[in-house]
Amino acid sequence: MNEGILPKQAIENLIELGHIDCPNAKLDERPAQLQPASLDLRLGYKAYRLRASFLPGENRTVEQCLTDVRMHEIDLSLGAVLETGCVYLVPLQEALRLPDYLSAGANPKSSTGRLDVFTRVICNGANSFDAIPKGYHGPLYVEIAPRTFSILVKPGDRLVQMRFRKGLTKTVRSQTVSIDLQGFDSNIVGWRARRHAGLVDISAVNGHIAREYWEPLFAEDGQLVLDPDEFYILASKESVSIPRNEAAEMAPIATEIGEFRAHYAGFFDPGFGVAAVGGAGSRAVLEVRGRDVPFLLRHGQPVAKLIFESMTDTPDFLYGENGSHYQAQDLRLSKHFKV
Repeated sequence: MNEGILPKQAIENLIELGHIDCPNAKLDERPAQLQPASLDLRLGYKAYRLRASFLPGENRTVEQCLTDVRMHEIDLSLGAVLETGCVYLVPLQEALRLPDYLSAGANPKSSTGRLDVFTRVICNGANSFDAIPKGYHGPLYVEIAPRTFSILVKPGDRLVQMRFRKGLTKTVRSQTVSIDLQGFDSNIVGWRARRHAGLVDISAVNGHIAREYWEPLFAEDGQLVLDPDEFYILASKESVSIPRNEAAEMAPIATEIGEFRAHYAGFFDPGFGVAAVGGAGSRAVLEVRGRDVPFLLRHGQPVAKLIFESMTDTPDFLYGENGSHYQAQDLRLSKHFKV
């Protein structure tokens, strides 16, 4: 096997060999979990309200650490509300028995990031978030911190996704991503989340009226001021296209580019933005949060960078071939909202 990111068929093989444990996953549900270069992870049946985020550190399990930070347990079996301003930990239904040559990384799904829901995956012995070491055997957990909207979740909801990698991360190329402030439909350049909006049901696709949760933004002079601690949905000036033999990830935010965080959900699968599968002209949608002071964005200002890696093999299907909410997108809210 070549080095790089594992495609869908290799992830399926890991499941069949028992390296990925997907209990209670019906065969007809598995295709929805599998993306061209990643696996969606499902929430389990309980959540813990935490007084603080944590990492277990070497030789400690997550369960051992919970005694220090757990406030109370929440039953998710009938659905439960995770409130803004709180930190939760949810055991995931998937567990790993990785071979020694494979590691894994996690990221919020695109729909999760567009809701301003901050998520990070942790495992036993972890010294960093979203990073699973080679040969890891054990359970997985996701930390969830809703920032703008409280969310209704239930077992099986998929907020995060995981990629599997053979070898070290090797960048084959990169693409700078800048902000488009010239406007899209009706000259809207972005959306700002309304504070104190209603609850978002994670499983309700097109179940919420956009204007009740979002305020449209305009920028006649090609400039936009980001207010501190406000959440925005903006789009890239550049089109993005991920070829079938590569996967991409948005690079971590560098503080020197400005007083804002410019992306939560970082994975781009092979086929995104590819014309042959209906993706011509796809933009990168950016989840942006202002930081400590007001910050003036201008049209074309660089805000992030896409890092491309090779796949170990071409995936069985490309992003968008089986339908997608975000293929050929420009400025698009999460799938939960009707505009």
